[in-house]
Amino acid sequence: MPGTRIFNTIGVHCGGEVVDVVTGGVRDVPGKTMFEKMMHLWKKEDSMRNLLLNEPRGCSAMCHNIVLPPCNPEADIGLVIMEHEEYPPMSGANTLGVATALLETGMIPMNEPETVCRFDTPAGLVEVYAQCENGEYKSVRFHNVPAFVFYIDKEVTVPGLGTVKVDIVYGGMIYALVDAASCGLSIKNKHGAKLVEVGMRVLKAVQEQTDPIHPENPEIRGASVFQWIQPIRDHEDGKTSVNTVVVAPGRLDRSPCGTGTCARLAALHARGELAEGEPLYHRSIIGSEFIGRVHGTTKVGKYDAVYPSVTGSAWITAYKQVVLNPTDPFPDGFRVGDKWHMEG
Repeated sequence: MPGTRIFNTIGVHCGGEVVDVVTGGVRDVPGKTMFEKMMHLWKKEDSMRNLLLNEPRGCSAMCHNIVLPPCNPEADIGLVIMEHEEYPPMSGANTLGVATALLETGMIPMNEPETVCRFDTPAGLVEVYAQCENGEYKSVRFHNVPAFVFYIDKEVTVPGLGTVKVDIVYGGMIYALVDAASCGLSIKNKHGAKLVEVGMRVLKAVQEQTDPIHPENPEIRGASVFQWIQPIRDHEDGKTSVNTVVVAPGRLDRSPCGTGTCARLAALHARGELAEGEPLYHRSIIGSEFIGRVHGTTKVGKYDAVYPSVTGSAWITAYKQVVLNPTDPFPDGFRVGDKWHMEG
């Protein structure tokens, strides 16, 4: 039908998190940097995000990624990530998922034993390394932008909880990290609703009582994501821990969260609990696993920072077209309070 809009997408999950990839139906976006392109989409073309992520085409537990020409001459691929409440500067699970989709469809030529690709993200240049064997990829590792700690054990006052100690850390997004046990919780599915409700309550308090600003990009400002953590334990050749990230508008990340893992690496290194090169086996609430490492240290403004990497795997689940007919009464989709934790 004339006026019908069609998006070609690849369905992908990474560690259980749905991270679909838009490969067609989107023209290039104005902007001299990938951050400018992201902001253009957010401020001027946000209807596309609503269409893809809201019902009836999307759901509350998914993300979408737009593959664009890079702005950075050192990069091979440009990437803008779309979540329900924001466009994050960087997302690890999405990066792993996009790399998998592009590798397995031949959009990134596969080289054995290792394929290297550089992603231009709004957070900066991210290097991706895919281990390949017999025409198949085995795992993907990304080396993220530097991660650093704003606060360790920052005390915030939370209604119904009193004083809660929070680590506030940048790992590609600004995270608030809290030990679940300190709030009387454990990271188990039976506590899922409580983890979401309390996590969002703590995050709101963090947002009201702190104002972390990225020293190299003041538009990256304020904690937007909450991560429950459990203490690290010794593993065969490193450390292991369980985490879960609370994603707006109120759900749990199915994966161990890539940028959340980077934030955890920075916090653990700052506390002296994880050595450079020592692996952290980070497990999600469903048992999926990322492996994180600190590869070196640097400075970001006044902050001590680390160079983090995360290794994981993703799988293609579908090849599909998302369609908007011009007569559809819901061009931006819709949300219903039973699943979307709506306040209004």
